[in-house]
Amino acid sequence: MAELEIHHEEAHEHDPMGQRVGVMAALLAVFLAVVTILSHRTHTEAIIKKSESNDQWQYYQSSRLKYHNLEVGERLIAVLGPNNPGAKETLDKFGKEKQKYTDQAKDLQEKAQAKVDESEAAERRALHYDLGEGLLEIALVLSSLYFIARKMLFPVVGLIAGVAGLIVAITGLLV
Repeated sequence: MAELEIHHEEAHEHDPMGQRVGVMAALLAVFLAVVTILSHRTHTEAIIKKSESNDQWQYYQSSRLKYHNLEVGERLIAVLGPNNPGAKETLDKFGKEKQKYTDQAKDLQEKAQAKVDESEAAERRALHYDLGEGLLEIALVLSSLYFIARKMLFPVVGLIAGVAGLIVAITGLLV
């Protein structure tokens, strides 16, 4: 078996700034991961709330359809048999049911609108997380360019973008 020679260059220069930039890039990567997870979870929440909103609106429409069916029944009784002995009793029953569906529809409409509002709030939070995520990605890439160009401009601009990304992401918690 042939021996493998590994040559080590003893002339590695110690780059303390490179170490600092490396640590900064690692921290940016951690923040990026956290904000990315928050973004994805918030988008999922918005979709779930939107689905719940759609369900509530469907219940509302169903209640209104039942109400309108009762109105049609009332009109049919008025046209076909207003003097029928059971007509008055049926009309009274329809009136009570219409009131029930009116009350129910109002409640369902409020619930549906609340779900719409929750969905929109989640979408606004997700937008903040998305913007923060984008700025953190830019910060990480710019900071990494230091190792190619050895120019301090890249980590400085990267740090600024990273701080801005964190601030924008944190505002998502406040929305």
